[in-house]
Amino acid sequence: MTDTTSSETRVPNPRGISREKAPEPSISDRPIRGERYWSQDFAQLEWERLWPRMWQVAGRVDQIPNAGDYVTYDIGRDSIIAVRGDDARIRAFYNVCQHRGNQLVTSEVGSLSSGEFQCAYHGWRFATTGECTWVHDEDDFPQGSPCGRRNLVEIPCDTWGGFIWFNMDQTCDDLRTWLSPVADHLDAYRMEDMKRTHWVTIEGDWNWKCVQDNFNESYHLPFVHPQTLASMNEHHTGCQFDLYPSGHARMLMPGGGPGPQYTGRPDRTFQSLKQDFEFWEFDPEPYRDDLAGLRLALQRRKRELGASKGFDFSNYSDEQLTDHYHYTVFPSISFSMKPDGCIWLRGTPHPTDPTKCLFDMWYLTLFPEGATEYYSNSMRDWVSIDHQVEHQVGRVGEVSAGHGIDQDIAIWSTQQRGLMSRGYRDDYMPYQERRIRYFHENIDRYLDMDPM
Repeated sequence: MTDTTSSETRVPNPRGISREKAPEPSISDRPIRGERYWSQDFAQLEWERLWPRMWQVAGRVDQIPNAGDYVTYDIGRDSIIAVRGDDARIRAFYNVCQHRGNQLVTSEVGSLSSGEFQCAYHGWRFATTGECTWVHDEDDFPQGSPCGRRNLVEIPCDTWGGFIWFNMDQTCDDLRTWLSPVADHLDAYRMEDMKRTHWVTIEGDWNWKCVQDNFNESYHLPFVHPQTLASMNEHHTGCQFDLYPSGHARMLMPGGGPGPQYTGRPDRTFQSLKQDFEFWEFDPEPYRDDLAGLRLALQRRKRELGASKGFDFSNYSDEQLTDHYHYTVFPSISFSMKPDGCIWLRGTPHPTDPTKCLFDMWYLTLFPEGATEYYSNSMRDWVSIDHQVEHQVGRVGEVSAGHGIDQDIAIWSTQQRGLMSRGYRDDYMPYQERRIRYFHENIDRYLDMDPM
């Protein structure tokens, strides 16, 4: 990435995430047709060939700290349980009794008071290892006792970054391989030490791919997020875009000050970054006539005061202290990394209607050492480490995902309606939006496989 924000000479810094540019893959010019976003047939192909092969997130590890604690996640017609066993291991199972198919649990999170799952229909019991341990009238089964035989169906499960991951494909690659190179890059952020301080699910009238399309490009920023122009260099000439063989992608965007295209007033920049400047005791006035110098000056200030503010920046590069490191994990998750937290985003397809979506926004806060409260600049909100975050669920307009994300949400419904119009004649995209085309090509790669 070419740093166009300052003429200052930078001393090479070996710390932090590699910024090496990934080789550009070959991408076809196959059109992205509107029916991909509303066709029942296309959605059915996704359910049969894409989703069962994906590593997905069931929840956060800290939601289930004790033996018998569990969390559930619904995807399509399947419900998944992730439960912590007496051996402290987290396992994932289909949420279905092996007697006659009743769902074992219906709550999003819970704890097993008896240490076992018990089906509410006929009382069958299952240990946290999945083993069927007790059935009513065990002697009345001509095919033999179900105990130890009709166990819960276990699926691959692993943890990374404080997230609980599962995969419905018994032959899948291990999680670390799947996440390459994202996991290697993001380990430095210690997401396992972050606390979820915002948890919002919004049901909207758009296909799940509208969400990932949106977070795979920054072309929309000047028009959907005009407030960002004063505090970051969103222009494609100042950003770096990486497309990885795993299907994941990355964007590096300079922050901590505007790019060279900015023609607005310095006061607008100062107001945009006010909370950051106040927290880091930084006076921007000397840069009123040199906004390009703000970024490096703020990096130096954060480096100087990081330890005294309770942050360990030793594994971060200077760029990570100000810039936007945005990763899209195929097919449906985005990580927008900050030195003190992460915006986590996911679009889950509606189980029956491809023109609807369940959109999740989590904010994960890395609290300074010893701090119990902290101002989350990204969320414009004070957060407490002692407060158990509540899950807010609603339709568009009923709950907020934060100012910036709400601006994205406002677009997706109108885009969905346009994609369904007979007047839409396929995409016509600039080169900087190639992450979108790569995303759709990777979808097609799975849709060409046999159904699972």
